[in-house]
Amino acid sequence: MLNKSLKRTSSSQKRLVRGTHEHLTWVDEEEKPFYELNEILNKVIIGDCLKVMKKLPAEFADCVFVDPPYFLQLPQKRLVRWSGTLVTGVNDEWDVFKDFNDYDDFTRNYLQEIRRLMAPRATIWVIGTYHNIHRIGKIMLDLGFWILNDVIWVKSNPMPNFLGVRFTNATETLLWAVKDKKVKKYTFNKEVARSFTGGKLAINVWQIPLCRGRERLKHKTTGKIHSTQKPVELLRRIILTSTVEGDIVFDPMAGTGTTGYVARQLNRKFVMIEINRTYVDAIAKRFSS
Repeated sequence: MLNKSLKRTSSSQKRLVRGTHEHLTWVDEEEKPFYELNEILNKVIIGDCLKVMKKLPAEFADCVFVDPPYFLQLPQKRLVRWSGTLVTGVNDEWDVFKDFNDYDDFTRNYLQEIRRLMAPRATIWVIGTYHNIHRIGKIMLDLGFWILNDVIWVKSNPMPNFLGVRFTNATETLLWAVKDKKVKKYTFNKEVARSFTGGKLAINVWQIPLCRGRERLKHKTTGKIHSTQKPVELLRRIILTSTVEGDIVFDPMAGTGTTGYVARQLNRKFVMIEINRTYVDAIAKRFSS
């Protein structure tokens, strides 16, 4: 998920991840300067998103979803639930940056490339928490994006508040934007959006539980595969609201592939990028089920 170099892969390995799903995955080749759309459509490109995006065709994406690192900067404390089980937070390598300047540079770089890849009437969704979403919003505006809405995801089953020194963090924020202020006639399926909140108004608050049960992808021995896997229902609402059938949905930091998984279910096309082989294996398994 972060800007880290992918080791060169031999041509015999370029399409495959551990021998599975040759039609789903493609390992980025350093010597390949450009991808045609038909090469990458409905595929997961395995590589560094900042490098891969530079090779993708301009204005191909009708909708973009970005679930970037949050740069949580969590203290290394051992927290135990009342039941005695250990709380597993986000301590992944991809969420580590030197400082805010490093994080802002990363954010600016991926947003610049995404803006080039967005079709003239495309929209972009970026998700975050109070740790990062305000920095992302500022950078988006600096780059020329025009924010249409923020949508508040209220988690009906948030992580417990063990220390009791602040409010329980039960929300995340989605910024929904177009590439500049002049964009008109972007897709907004108002009637679908109304159905999410059961009223006459399509309000910007969605109550959706965190991934749990069978939806949460897990290792047999080490627990959950991805620490911030997003729920299917969240992506279902995003895609139904802001695309039509046949549109191309792009996710440059795919994680366990929820974006493409839901896009396929809803008769949309997708392009995803992911550098972590464990996550890509999970995507392949998910798509085969």
